[in-house]
Amino acid sequence: MNMNTTDPRPVYTRATEQAAALIRTVRPAQLAGPTPCTEFDVRTLLSHVVGGTRRIAIVGEGGDGLAEPAFVDGVEDDGWAEAYDAVRTRVLKAWESDERMATPVRVPWGEVPGRAALSGYVMEIVTHTWDLNESLGRPLELDPELAEFALAAGHLNLPDPQRDARTPFGSARTAAEGADAYERLAAWLGRAPLARA
Repeated sequence: MNMNTTDPRPVYTRATEQAAALIRTVRPAQLAGPTPCTEFDVRTLLSHVVGGTRRIAIVGEGGDGLAEPAFVDGVEDDGWAEAYDAVRTRVLKAWESDERMATPVRVPWGEVPGRAALSGYVMEIVTHTWDLNESLGRPLELDPELAEFALAAGHLNLPDPQRDARTPFGSARTAAEGADAYERLAAWLGRAPLARA
């Protein structure tokens, strides 16, 4: 897959649909539970997913998304699905033009064409969907094609397995033999599955 010519919009749309379906399964009693992002509980992870998606919308609209907080406040315990649907709709509209795919935008890993930026954001939402699915006891069977795309974007945007404090993902871990696409993606981004009792 050539990340420089592949249109990431259909993949990003599918990734947001998968995330939305998973977020709809979250119950208030699960919000304090642990996640593979060791510094986040489920509520904080959802706050980051919604806040991060809002930032991506602002970038797609031509604004400075990096100036916006990566988290949101004020969402009711039973309001996460609605909050995500609102920003998801906004981000899909912001990135729908072909011109946006070619126009350089500023993202945490530098200034890149819109196509490359949105490919990186596929990696982010797919990874956080895996985080959330792990946190909730794996209620959904996740789409492996999305993980393969996200992993290719991860190798392109984060080629060095060693990461410093400026990188929002940890240093790469070794994936287990026979790991599926999500486990390989998680390992590349420094994640480990949650231990199961």
